[in-house]
Amino acid sequence: MSLPPRLDRLLARAEELRHILSTAPGADIGALSKELSELDPLVAKVNELRAAERARDEAAALMADPEMRDLAEAEWLEQKERVPALEREIRILLLPRDSADERSAILEVRPAAGGDEAGLFAAELFRAYQRYAESRGWRFEVLDYDESDLGGIKGATAEIGGRGVFARLKYESGVHRVQRVPATETQGRIHTSTVTVAVLPQAEEVEVQVSDGDLRIDTYRASGAGGQHVNKTDSAVRITHLPTGIVVAMQEEKSQHKNRAKAMKVLRARLYDAQRSAADSARAADRKSQVGTGDRSERIRTYNFPQGRVTDHRIGLTLHKIDRVMLGEFDEIVDALTAEDQAARLAADAA
Repeated sequence: MSLPPRLDRLLARAEELRHILSTAPGADIGALSKELSELDPLVAKVNELRAAERARDEAAALMADPEMRDLAEAEWLEQKERVPALEREIRILLLPRDSADERSAILEVRPAAGGDEAGLFAAELFRAYQRYAESRGWRFEVLDYDESDLGGIKGATAEIGGRGVFARLKYESGVHRVQRVPATETQGRIHTSTVTVAVLPQAEEVEVQVSDGDLRIDTYRASGAGGQHVNKTDSAVRITHLPTGIVVAMQEEKSQHKNRAKAMKVLRARLYDAQRSAADSARAADRKSQVGTGDRSERIRTYNFPQGRVTDHRIGLTLHKIDRVMLGEFDEIVDALTAEDQAARLAADAA
């Protein structure tokens, strides 16, 4: 489909929505307002494109006037470059959107291979994501933090709240590899360890119906490196979803009720993610044209401390600023992954 007819239809739909919202009090205001708000950025960009096209054409006409030629040519060249750039931005806005992109997210970080060193790096990576969330003004709530004796973690889970969190963090799911000399290494040898990261879109309770009969709930005494993780009551909760075998355990709170509520929040997110993967056949079919596979067993990134570099293997991006990345400066990586994904999808859409 060529771009102009499609844009005309979208502009007409936006105008229709404005008319309905202003003249039909019985209409479904919520749904219509949401549709219009989603169209507004596209409408603004289309209007910008049309203005650039008019300016280009007017400049081209003025180039016939000897007295105006120099000014007109400069304007024509500027708009000539601007028009295709705006067209590309519009094509990106027209790409099918992941319905979960605007949602908050559940982040899970766990050590994999590498023993204590993996646990230490998992803790550092978890803190890096916390700093990134804070830099973007998102709410970062630790749901569970299972600390090891050496100051690393056996696993940590957080809820990251804000608009568009999942869109920014969804590419982080996978295996993160670290190469460095551990603090416990006496001979200066570089060790390689791995950490797994999962980013799940947050699910509303009404979206994922969980029957009590499908759950096995066990309570036990919290344990860990000390502090709030150890208590004398059975406050820790383990929930097993029997139909899928998904297990979620929480012990961060001293209250069994609070731990159960947090565990249910994570369980719903995992069930929702499983439903999305199973039901969205288009998403599965498109994976070859997207960044990565979404498989959490895929090694996606290496953090090499001796060389001071971070390399994302999916797009071949290497940054020699590992200290900044570990302070939560992920935007350069996220922007590159997003741009690569958009480029791949645009190419697939044009094929």
